[in-house]
Amino acid sequence: MSDSEFSEFYVGHRDRCLRAAVASGLRPDEAEEAVAEAFARAWSHWGKVRRLGAPEAWVVRTAVNANISWWRKRRRESPASTPPDEVHEDGADRTDLLSAVRRLPPRQREVVVLRYLLDLSTEQTASRLGIAPGTVASQLHKAIATLRSHLTHSERTQR
Repeated sequence: MSDSEFSEFYVGHRDRCLRAAVASGLRPDEAEEAVAEAFARAWSHWGKVRRLGAPEAWVVRTAVNANISWWRKRRRESPASTPPDEVHEDGADRTDLLSAVRRLPPRQREVVVLRYLLDLSTEQTASRLGIAPGTVASQLHKAIATLRSHLTHSERTQR
């Protein structure tokens, strides 16, 4: 196991994984912490993780799962917070898109994130989610239709 190999992986994929975690529904501060934890876990299991077809997808999935586990443990301690309507990134169009992706049903959101933010193939996405490639295509089709409808509606209301 090589330190430089993992370092290259971290530097090359950290920002994309962070954006994917935010698009998956995590607030930016939650995503930052969850992705850091996921990379730490990836480092400790690097021998196995590096052999995966898309180790960055493993990191994102681990980050999202870690955040879900954290909320499950604490849901009795404090009320769940809702994600902000706007993510202050680079422009209103991107904010609208991220907001729309966050409102998708969980399976559709996962498919969009893996296919478009992490650039996984349909087969890789299906493998990561444990579903059939046809289900990926179906969920992606539904998600795109929903996003198109939402974004078209947003454009009309802004005029």
